[in-house]
Amino acid sequence: MKLVIQIPCLNEQETLPETIRDLPKKIAGIDSIELLIIDDGSDDETAAVAKKLGAKVVRHPHNRGLAAAFSTGLDAALKMGADIIVNTDADNQYPGSEIPAIVAPIIAGKADVVIGARPISKHPHFSPIKKALQKLGSWVVRAVSGTSVPDAPSGFRAFSRDAASRINIFSSYTYTLETIIQCGVKNMRVVSVPISVNSDTRESRLVKSIRSYIIKSVLTIGKIILLYRSFRFFMLIGSLLFVGGSVLGLRFLFYYVAGGGAGHIQSLILAAVLMISGFQTILIGIVTDLVASNRKLLEEVRAFQRFHSDEAKQKL
Repeated sequence: MKLVIQIPCLNEQETLPETIRDLPKKIAGIDSIELLIIDDGSDDETAAVAKKLGAKVVRHPHNRGLAAAFSTGLDAALKMGADIIVNTDADNQYPGSEIPAIVAPIIAGKADVVIGARPISKHPHFSPIKKALQKLGSWVVRAVSGTSVPDAPSGFRAFSRDAASRINIFSSYTYTLETIIQCGVKNMRVVSVPISVNSDTRESRLVKSIRSYIIKSVLTIGKIILLYRSFRFFMLIGSLLFVGGSVLGLRFLFYYVAGGGAGHIQSLILAAVLMISGFQTILIGIVTDLVASNRKLLEEVRAFQRFHSDEAKQKL
């Protein structure tokens, strides 16, 4: 069984050596461990340092963002023949000694995806606001995905080959929330294990401000809901509009029968508008469901191709 540890990097020549030195060389149940560095358009010596330390390097010609680097890493790791893929950060926030713990459930066949849950409430470098937002965001992701992940923004996670093949990244910001929702929608077994964390070596490059992080996270979750729960979303909105219009229409009929309908013509107009809008919204939901069915078929084809990508490479 091969484990590939992927590390997305952007100008990490200073922190990368320590991070790599901390990675395990042997893990029970794993036959080989390989290291993959995704250089996301660094303008320092990140790639050279990584190669010197024995890692395979995949480079983006320019900075494309964390989500794109993560996705590139999955594709490259699958082509390398990975049975398990571990994603970790280049700043050594996640101790390499915790990798055996997060791959253990996959090795045992008890999980498809494992996410390292940080001790958020005890983390000395998290402000009270950040702790509250982490908990709130994780609660929203749990509600949307149907999983029980306590630390949704954690980037320390492991994927089986099958799970990695089935994940598609649409966000240009971050992969953390999106992948959990996808795993829940696709009925993957998602498990969390408690982990420790190292002291911060630098400020987060993803969270430049609390406000921007909240806005981008909300937009990401909303986009994924529309992508994977579009039928439910439009059916709910359409039903509310149609029922609201029906209630107003019945109200008008009541007054009309009672002989006072002339004074409530506005209710009739509003009822008609709401009912027509509701019906059209329901139709949109049906159309999006048909589109989603086609997308699922395409995703299955892509997953099959990615799963067998290393076999195709060996035959060439």
